Amino acid sequence: MDKEERKTINKGQEDEMELHGYNLCHWKLALVSVGVICTGGFLLLLLYWMPEWRVKATCVRAAVKDCEVVLLRTTDEFRIWFCAKIRFLPLENQLNFNAKSLVNKVSNGHAIHVSENLTEENKCEINKYSQTQPQQMRYFTHHSIKYFWNDTIHNFDFLRGLDEGVSCTSIYEKHSAGLTKGMHAYRKLLYGVNEIAVKVPSVFKLLIKEVLNPFYIFQLFSVILWSIDEYYYYALAIVIMSIVSIISSLYSIRKQYVMLHDMVATHSTVRVSVCRVNEEIEEIFSTDLVPGDVMIIPLNGTVMPCDAVLINGTCIVNESMLTGESVPVTKTNLPNPSVDVRGAGEELYSPETHRRHTLFCGTTVIQTRFYTGELVKAIVVRTGFSTSKGQLVRSILYPKPTDFKLYRDAYLFLLCLVVVAGIGFIYTIINSILNKKEVQEIIIKSLDIITITVPPALPAAMTAGIVYAQRRLKKVGIFCISPQRINICGQLNLVCFDKTGTLTEDGLDLWGIQRVENTRFLLPEDNVCSEMLVKSQFVACMATCHSLTKIEGVLSGDPLDLKMFEAIGWILEEATEEETALHNRIMPTVVHPSKQLLPESTASGNEEMELFELPATYEIGIVRQFPFSSALQRMSVVARVLGDKKMDAYMKGAPEVIASLCRPETVPVDFEKVLEDYTKQGFRVIALAHRKLESKLTWHKVQHISRDAIENNMDFMGLIIMQNKLKQETPAVLEDLHKANIRTVMVTGDNMLTAVSVARDCGMILPQDKVIIAEASPPKDGRVAKINWHYADSLTQCDESSATDSEAIPIKLAHDSLEDLQLTRYHFAMNGKSFSVILEHFQDLVPKLMLHGTVFARMAPDQKTQLVEALQNVDYFVGMCGDGANDCGALKRAHGGISLSELEASVASPFTSKTPSISCVPNLIREGRAALMTSFCVFKFMALYSIIQYFSVTLLYSILSNLGDFQFLFIDLAIILVVVFTMSLNPAWKELVAQRPPSGLISGALLFSVLSQIIICVGFQSLGFFWVKQYKVCEPYSDVCNTTRSACWNSSHLYNGTELDTCKIQNYENTTVFFISSFQYLTVAVAFSKGKPFRQPCYKNYLFVISVIILYVFILFIMLHPIASVDQILEIVCVPYQWRIHMLIIVLINAFVSIMVEESVDRWGKCCLSWALSCRKKTPKAKYMYLAQELSIDPEWPPKPQTTTEAKSVVKENGSCQISTIA
Repeated sequence: MDKEERKTINKGQEDEMELHGYNLCHWKLALVSVGVICTGGFLLLLLYWMPEWRVKATCVRAAVKDCEVVLLRTTDEFRIWFCAKIRFLPLENQLNFNAKSLVNKVSNGHAIHVSENLTEENKCEINKYSQTQPQQMRYFTHHSIKYFWNDTIHNFDFLRGLDEGVSCTSIYEKHSAGLTKGMHAYRKLLYGVNEIAVKVPSVFKLLIKEVLNPFYIFQLFSVILWSIDEYYYYALAIVIMSIVSIISSLYSIRKQYVMLHDMVATHSTVRVSVCRVNEEIEEIFSTDLVPGDVMIIPLNGTVMPCDAVLINGTCIVNESMLTGESVPVTKTNLPNPSVDVRGAGEELYSPETHRRHTLFCGTTVIQTRFYTGELVKAIVVRTGFSTSKGQLVRSILYPKPTDFKLYRDAYLFLLCLVVVAGIGFIYTIINSILNKKEVQEIIIKSLDIITITVPPALPAAMTAGIVYAQRRLKKVGIFCISPQRINICGQLNLVCFDKTGTLTEDGLDLWGIQRVENTRFLLPEDNVCSEMLVKSQFVACMATCHSLTKIEGVLSGDPLDLKMFEAIGWILEEATEEETALHNRIMPTVVHPSKQLLPESTASGNEEMELFELPATYEIGIVRQFPFSSALQRMSVVARVLGDKKMDAYMKGAPEVIASLCRPETVPVDFEKVLEDYTKQGFRVIALAHRKLESKLTWHKVQHISRDAIENNMDFMGLIIMQNKLKQETPAVLEDLHKANIRTVMVTGDNMLTAVSVARDCGMILPQDKVIIAEASPPKDGRVAKINWHYADSLTQCDESSATDSEAIPIKLAHDSLEDLQLTRYHFAMNGKSFSVILEHFQDLVPKLMLHGTVFARMAPDQKTQLVEALQNVDYFVGMCGDGANDCGALKRAHGGISLSELEASVASPFTSKTPSISCVPNLIREGRAALMTSFCVFKFMALYSIIQYFSVTLLYSILSNLGDFQFLFIDLAIILVVVFTMSLNPAWKELVAQRPPSGLISGALLFSVLSQIIICVGFQSLGFFWVKQYKVCEPYSDVCNTTRSACWNSSHLYNGTELDTCKIQNYENTTVFFISSFQYLTVAVAFSKGKPFRQPCYKNYLFVISVIILYVFILFIMLHPIASVDQILEIVCVPYQWRIHMLIIVLINAFVSIMVEESVDRWGKCCLSWALSCRKKTPKAKYMYLAQELSIDPEWPPKPQTTTEAKSVVKENGSCQISTIA
């Protein structure tokens, strides 16, 4: 039964959730209804805030397959609860079923396949998802995804399209014909409308949701209470503040919804043409598309309304919406394994693996190329929120909550305030009963103490610093869509950088070429554009092996390809639609050198000999293109020189890959040495290869041949050397980060040695530091996975022996603090392949490598995300800075992601820099630290404000008095709000310092600071209160202020009628407590308004200084020189001059003690705390610091040169491994 009651959905994925089944219970519902009535609706609010309580209070547990309600809980660290109602999808009268035996069930239970007998498959599918009743299907919706009950796996699961479990062969054999109208209708019923619906909630709905926030409910409770107690002015002020806050919040939320809706709604509904089984072409709305539909891509392009795999023709696509890269990408049709000469087996189709053949939703098809009589076709594989664009929108609509210690501690602190309020609540009740007060007054006064202890202005005060920081960031060109992340950025202690376009310039410059002749490298050449080379195979490869295209007459494509093509000075010509239509096949793209490059001897002087001039024209047609694949690290083309019988195959890519696909005898023996020399100098190296194809390979055969058949037995032709210069500001920024004890890591898709070289050039790796390359290989042929450790040679060596003498490697240093343990003098470098192997087979080594890993090369987008997660797992606060291309996942996952691209992909990044420079990183960290310290200051101040006012009221309650309405109003509006909103204005300190602000409120120094100030304030307030009670005199008011009215010198006298009501507030104790507490608020504000090293000094915050001075002068003036009208409004009495001097002395001593104690805590508190911790030998909380401690005394770490770490033959869950030395 327990297994039936608890299921897991999305297992192993980011949104994995536990699922429990419940059925509605009528007697529980009746009890809850009674409870709601008895509590005046408060129970209903509580159940609204707590989904888990709501379901458990109204339902009983049930088997998941039969339940009416599901309760979901995420399995991540947040453990968030959701609930959803089970709904039924009616199927009767939708389809006609034939009484035949069931045909092939879909093996994976998700994707729908087209078979010959469509009606039978429909029945099979329905049986799978609707138990034994084909009339209806059970499902629920969560975060815009429908989960259907699947009898095959006995669990709920969401419907997948053709993106999982479908082979490439099946794509062509079963799906390329299209769907019947009946099958389309059936799938439309299951998959629903193909749209990414971002509904903009109505203002009323948003208002209700915002008003039901616990904070506003508490404010409503406070306002009602104050109104009953006749505190009308303060209640009105809070109402106005709340209304302004709600309107501001509603405007901001609705604006974000509208922006996202507009972004998604663009071209969301268009008319598209689809092919049906009988070759009929039907025009439908894009919202009616379903997986399996064969969509015709129009000639003039379109914005893709779904994810589709190209099966016929070629498309040029702009994918900036998803990748952040505006460079047009060429998409070719998916290779058909059935016509493959060598055969590709049952390879499964995957949108990520086959990116070059997949058109993604939201991307723009700029141009199509087609065959006459044949259309450019693509099979729809995913629709709606399942598409790549849909997943991006879902991540924005339903973001993961921000986990930060400050916010967790803030809730704990509020809980402490509630406990304090509870004590005051009980004290007030007891005191009122002993003084025989009426029941109504007891209830009002006891509840009032709660509203005083937990200040309603706290949330607004806490966000002030973040709002100001966001405004300052905007001024320096950094835009933020997640303001709460600004505080977290103040804790960043590691930043990952993409290389190309981030640390280095975007463009690559051609430094030169180095050709190979007779298996030997020639000398490097810097001039490619010469007559001697114009007809060489080397230049022909540079002219043809690229993905360039002309868009509106302008050459577009990959920047590297553009630089390479521009360097040779050739011309590219593409066939027009009219030219293509005249031929029976697609017209190839043609490239030819400009006339200036061709030798003059080729031109004929005889005008009559036109027939001889035609062959003299040197043109190359690109017959077939195999696009660049990041997995294969190469691209190739098949081309034919005009007039030649045989075709040529050209290939370019990563030198190691190209060399492995060439005939060994054509590769120079010193290839590795030459390559290493270039990569060490930071050059980007590309290798070229060529071979003549057999004459039997016709144009038609080439169109269907596999790339594996082309890309082998090539002749190695040489190297192209590209230079990628560092950005001017890169070294200085990285130096600033290092000085601030912030680690820097490079994550790039480039070559390993190039990345290491750039890391040295920019100062990420110092010249004397050692680089250890981890080269991991997966299990193969019965051998276990292993890691080979190699020490890369330093560019500058102190002595010759340092490269070989392992004892000379400086790996242990003396550290001043635990924080410095990470700054050791060795660095790990690895490529993406090795990183994946280590993650899978060497889990126990991952934290150690994260501690010193500096260069990660050849990293795929998902590997960048995994790296950020691995760093976070050892408690680093990780920042990620990238140019938006393929960095989206890592930018989202990092604590602080900064995109240097302003394209639409940056909507997934919390921060976007207007200027593409990494100088934004220190700016963001500085502002983050300033905002974080502001949050601490404000929180400490608000805590002291609560305690001071709480103690003031408690003292006055003891004599059955209280603060007056205008006294509350003056304190809360004139003092607290003005101080809070001006003390948050301190700008960030001008430079980064090595010290980091604390991450939470529960720290020794902060707690000691707050507690010491509480003791001081309570002490001086008590001194004033009990001192004034020593006087037992009631003097005529005229003696003091020249009026005939009398006032209470001491509240212990008895009064009657209105005099009693007046003296409940207008007494000397009240006046004394009011003046002393008012000065205490200002004193504490000055004491807590910290400046250096994270913020500018408070005296540079002019608004704060002016506000405090004005308030000080005003309060001092009305205390020393009473004004009757002011006294009347504030309900204070005119005390004798002698007592005013006494109060002045108390206030001055209080201010002196508070500021001196706070300064002492700042100066000596940290030293004392460090000394105490060192005496106790406390284990560091951060995992990376604890690990650094362990590794500092580990003689086996780092691994010695030329050693190998092998995984155990039986890999356990913890991924244990052993180190063995290769002799």
